Amino acid sequence: MRSVLRRRPRRPLLAVALTLAVAAAVAAALTGWSWYGAAHDGDASFARSRDAVLAAGEQAVQNLNTLDHNDLDHGLDIWEASTTGDLHSQLTQGRTDFAKQVQQAQTVSTAKVLSGAVTELDTRTGKASVMVALRITVQAPKAKPAVKESRMLGELTRTADGWKLSALGQAPTGDSAPEAAPAPAPTSTTPQPTASH
Repeated sequence: MRSVLRRRPRRPLLAVALTLAVAAAVAAALTGWSWYGAAHDGDASFARSRDAVLAAGEQAVQNLNTLDHNDLDHGLDIWEASTTGDLHSQLTQGRTDFAKQVQQAQTVSTAKVLSGAVTELDTRTGKASVMVALRITVQAPKAKPAVKESRMLGELTRTADGWKLSALGQAPTGDSAPEAAPAPAPTSTTPQPTASH
Protein backbone atom coordinates (compact mmCIF):
# COMPACT_ATOMS: atom_id res chain seq x y z
CA MET A 1 0.00 0.00 0.00
CA ARG A 2 2.83 2.35 0.78
CA SER A 3 4.36 1.89 -2.68
CA VAL A 4 1.05 2.70 -4.31
CA LEU A 5 0.64 5.84 -2.26
CA ARG A 6 4.13 6.98 -3.12
CA ARG A 7 3.56 6.69 -6.88
CA ARG A 8 0.35 8.70 -6.99
CA PRO A 9 1.97 12.14 -6.49
CA ARG A 10 4.23 11.56 -9.52
CA ARG A 11 1.40 11.26 -12.03
CA PRO A 12 0.05 14.81 -11.58
CA LEU A 13 3.60 16.12 -11.90
CA LEU A 14 4.10 14.14 -15.08
CA ALA A 15 0.83 15.48 -16.52
CA VAL A 16 1.81 19.05 -15.67
CA ALA A 17 5.24 18.53 -17.25
CA LEU A 18 3.70 17.15 -20.44
CA THR A 19 1.21 20.02 -20.60
CA LEU A 20 4.00 22.56 -20.23
CA ALA A 21 6.07 20.81 -22.92
CA VAL A 22 3.15 20.82 -25.37
CA ALA A 23 2.41 24.48 -24.62
CA ALA A 24 6.07 25.37 -25.20
CA ALA A 25 6.09 23.50 -28.51
CA VAL A 26 2.92 25.25 -29.67
CA ALA A 27 4.32 28.66 -28.66
CA ALA A 28 7.55 27.95 -30.53
CA ALA A 29 5.62 26.91 -33.63
CA LEU A 30 3.45 30.03 -33.54
CA THR A 31 6.49 32.26 -33.05
CA GLY A 32 8.26 30.60 -35.97
CA TRP A 33 5.22 30.97 -38.21
CA SER A 34 4.86 34.65 -37.30
CA TRP A 35 8.53 35.25 -38.05
CA TYR A 36 8.26 33.45 -41.40
CA GLY A 37 5.15 35.43 -42.32
CA ALA A 38 6.79 38.74 -41.45
CA ALA A 39 9.93 37.84 -43.39
CA HIS A 40 7.95 36.95 -46.52
CA ASP A 41 5.24 39.61 -46.33
CA GLY A 42 7.24 41.99 -48.56
CA ASP A 43 7.67 39.32 -51.22
CA ALA A 44 3.95 38.57 -51.20
CA SER A 45 3.06 42.25 -51.46
CA PHE A 46 5.41 42.74 -54.41
CA ALA A 47 4.00 39.65 -56.13
CA ARG A 48 0.47 41.00 -55.74
CA SER A 49 1.53 44.36 -57.19
CA ARG A 50 3.23 42.62 -60.11
CA ASP A 51 0.10 40.57 -60.83
CA ALA A 52 -2.06 43.70 -60.70
CA VAL A 53 0.27 45.52 -63.09
CA LEU A 54 0.30 42.64 -65.55
CA ALA A 55 -3.49 42.28 -65.53
CA ALA A 56 -4.01 46.03 -65.97
CA GLY A 57 -1.33 46.29 -68.65
CA GLU A 58 -2.63 43.39 -70.72
CA GLN A 59 -6.19 44.68 -70.55
CA ALA A 60 -5.23 48.25 -71.43
CA VAL A 61 -3.05 47.23 -74.38
CA GLN A 62 -5.84 45.00 -75.63
CA ASN A 63 -8.31 47.87 -75.21
CA LEU A 64 -6.18 50.25 -77.25
CA ASN A 65 -5.96 47.77 -80.12
CA THR A 66 -9.69 47.08 -80.22
CA LEU A 67 -12.10 49.47 -81.94
CA ASP A 68 -15.35 49.12 -83.85
CA HIS A 69 -16.48 52.00 -86.06
CA ASN A 70 -20.08 50.93 -85.36
CA ASP A 71 -19.59 51.59 -81.64
CA LEU A 72 -16.96 54.27 -81.86
CA ASP A 73 -17.85 56.49 -78.91
CA HIS A 74 -17.93 53.55 -76.53
CA GLY A 75 -14.62 52.27 -77.85
CA LEU A 76 -12.93 55.64 -77.50
CA ASP A 77 -14.35 56.01 -73.99
CA ILE A 78 -12.64 52.74 -73.10
CA TRP A 79 -9.38 54.02 -74.62
CA GLU A 80 -9.53 57.12 -72.48
CA ALA A 81 -10.48 55.17 -69.34
CA SER A 82 -7.46 52.90 -69.87
CA THR A 83 -4.92 55.72 -70.08
CA THR A 84 -3.35 58.54 -68.10
CA GLY A 85 -0.73 61.23 -68.56
CA ASP A 86 0.47 62.29 -72.02
CA LEU A 87 -1.15 59.36 -73.79
CA HIS A 88 -4.52 60.20 -72.28
CA SER A 89 -4.12 63.86 -73.24
CA GLN A 90 -3.29 62.98 -76.85
CA LEU A 91 -6.31 60.71 -77.14
CA THR A 92 -8.74 63.23 -75.70
CA GLN A 93 -7.38 66.22 -77.62
CA GLY A 94 -7.44 64.45 -80.98
CA ARG A 95 -10.65 62.52 -80.42
CA THR A 96 -12.92 64.44 -82.81
CA ASP A 97 -10.59 64.30 -85.81
CA PHE A 98 -9.64 60.73 -85.03
CA ALA A 99 -13.29 59.64 -84.85
CA LYS A 100 -13.95 61.12 -88.32
CA GLN A 101 -11.01 59.21 -89.79
CA VAL A 102 -12.12 55.94 -88.24
CA GLN A 103 -15.66 56.40 -89.53
CA GLN A 104 -14.29 56.94 -93.03
CA ALA A 105 -12.10 53.83 -92.82
CA GLN A 106 -15.04 51.79 -91.42
CA THR A 107 -12.74 49.22 -89.84
CA VAL A 108 -13.36 46.84 -86.97
CA SER A 109 -10.26 45.76 -85.08
CA THR A 110 -10.12 43.22 -82.30
CA ALA A 111 -7.11 42.16 -80.23
CA LYS A 112 -6.39 39.04 -78.25
CA VAL A 113 -3.57 38.87 -75.70
CA LEU A 114 -1.21 35.97 -76.40
CA SER A 115 1.23 36.59 -73.58
CA GLY A 116 2.49 39.33 -71.31
CA ALA A 117 5.24 40.09 -68.84
CA VAL A 118 6.14 42.84 -66.41
CA THR A 119 9.57 44.15 -67.43
CA GLU A 120 9.90 46.86 -64.76
CA LEU A 121 8.08 47.65 -61.53
CA ASP A 122 8.79 50.37 -58.99
CA THR A 123 6.06 50.24 -56.36
CA ARG A 124 7.56 53.23 -54.54
CA THR A 125 7.17 55.63 -57.46
CA GLY A 126 4.15 53.90 -58.98
CA LYS A 127 5.79 53.25 -62.35
CA ALA A 128 5.89 50.02 -64.34
CA SER A 129 6.52 48.63 -67.82
CA VAL A 130 5.02 45.65 -69.60
CA MET A 131 5.53 43.79 -72.85
CA VAL A 132 2.40 42.29 -74.38
CA ALA A 133 2.10 40.02 -77.41
CA LEU A 134 -1.16 40.38 -79.31
CA ARG A 135 -3.00 38.88 -82.24
CA ILE A 136 -4.83 41.71 -83.97
CA THR A 137 -7.60 41.08 -86.49
CA VAL A 138 -8.73 43.95 -88.71
CA GLN A 139 -11.85 43.78 -90.83
CA ALA A 140 -12.19 46.41 -93.53
CA PRO A 141 -15.18 46.81 -95.87
CA LYS A 142 -15.19 44.36 -98.80
CA ALA A 143 -11.92 42.78 -97.73
CA LYS A 144 -10.77 39.63 -96.03
CA PRO A 145 -9.83 40.00 -92.37
CA ALA A 146 -6.18 40.90 -91.91
CA VAL A 147 -4.50 39.13 -89.02
CA LYS A 148 -1.14 40.04 -87.59
CA GLU A 149 0.79 39.41 -84.41
CA SER A 150 2.43 42.30 -82.67
CA ARG A 151 4.49 42.95 -79.55
CA MET A 152 3.75 46.15 -77.68
CA LEU A 153 5.66 47.94 -74.94
CA GLY A 154 3.56 49.81 -72.43
CA GLU A 155 4.42 52.11 -69.57
CA LEU A 156 1.99 52.22 -66.68
CA THR A 157 1.41 54.72 -63.92
CA ARG A 158 -0.44 54.01 -60.69
CA THR A 159 -3.43 56.31 -60.26
CA ALA A 160 -6.23 56.60 -57.73
CA ASP A 161 -8.24 54.32 -60.04
CA GLY A 162 -5.50 51.73 -60.43
CA TRP A 163 -2.71 51.16 -62.97
CA LYS A 164 -3.19 52.86 -66.34
CA LEU A 165 -1.20 53.18 -69.56
CA SER A 166 0.82 56.36 -69.83
CA ALA A 167 2.73 55.33 -72.99
CA LEU A 168 2.38 52.68 -75.66
CA GLY A 169 4.64 51.73 -78.54
CA GLN A 170 5.74 48.91 -80.79
CA ALA A 171 8.38 46.62 -79.30
CA PRO A 172 11.72 46.67 -81.13
CA THR A 173 12.63 43.79 -83.38
CA GLY A 174 16.27 42.78 -83.39
CA ASP A 175 18.53 45.79 -82.92
CA SER A 176 15.93 48.34 -84.00
CA ALA A 177 14.63 51.00 -81.66
CA PRO A 178 11.02 51.01 -80.49
CA GLU A 179 8.59 52.60 -82.90
CA ALA A 180 6.48 55.33 -81.42
CA ALA A 181 4.36 58.12 -82.79
CA PRO A 182 3.38 61.28 -80.94
CA ALA A 183 -0.31 60.69 -81.44
CA PRO A 184 -2.69 58.05 -82.82
CA ALA A 185 -3.11 58.14 -86.57
CA PRO A 186 -5.25 55.91 -88.79
CA THR A 187 -3.63 53.62 -91.32
CA SER A 188 -5.10 51.74 -94.21
CA THR A 189 -6.30 49.09 -91.78
CA THR A 190 -6.92 50.50 -88.33
CA PRO A 191 -5.61 53.30 -86.16
CA GLN A 192 -3.14 52.38 -83.43
CA PRO A 193 -2.47 54.81 -80.59
CA THR A 194 1.23 55.02 -79.81
CA ALA A 195 2.96 57.54 -77.65
CA SER A 196 6.01 57.83 -75.47
CA HIS A 197 7.56 60.33 -73.15
